[in-house]
Amino acid sequence: MPEFRALLHGYDRFRSGRYEAERRRWASLATGQAPPVMIIGCCDSRVDPATIFDTEPGQAFILRNVANLVPTYEQGGGLHGVSAALEFAVTKLNVRHIVVMGHGACGGISAALGGHGDPDRTFIDRWIALLDPALERVRASGAEDPQRALELEGIRTSLDNLRSFPFVAEREGAGTLKLYGCYFAIADGRLWELDEQAGTFREIAEGAAAS
Repeated sequence: MPEFRALLHGYDRFRSGRYEAERRRWASLATGQAPPVMIIGCCDSRVDPATIFDTEPGQAFILRNVANLVPTYEQGGGLHGVSAALEFAVTKLNVRHIVVMGHGACGGISAALGGHGDPDRTFIDRWIALLDPALERVRASGAEDPQRALELEGIRTSLDNLRSFPFVAEREGAGTLKLYGCYFAIADGRLWELDEQAGTFREIAEGAAAS
């Protein structure tokens, strides 16, 4: 199994490289975590938030799922993995920032555009049905690039759904929690941020953090 062995080689590099260099930090993390940021990203193998944001261990609480979606708040129904992770991050870890990060060439978005009813993707169809209202808006807009339009609209949908959780809305209203929407373009490695007041995404210039 060369693919798994490649992971073990990566582990060897980690142990002899980053772990050795940050041994003190790892020792401190063994007693608990207090990340200030939660990132909700897609499980696509090309868009690892820890890689894109070059985070350190313990810096970000990361949740990944198909198409970086957040469902609306509700207590009935089935299991709620996303809601449980969100509740833990906000009410127990007291994160101060939540970033929803979508991306280009998203397979979940492509599945939503393709419609429901594929017998080989029962679970996916149920999940991406969260995008149905957004899909209607994109189709009504006549967007030239419906894939990208729905990728961006999906980020807005997740932000809206985040605010349906009482513990999120309460903290955002109190100014102790801030929400962000970001979009990563795989083809050129560029990151875009949603300006919710303007309703548009703007590219984040390199070096912007320094200024």
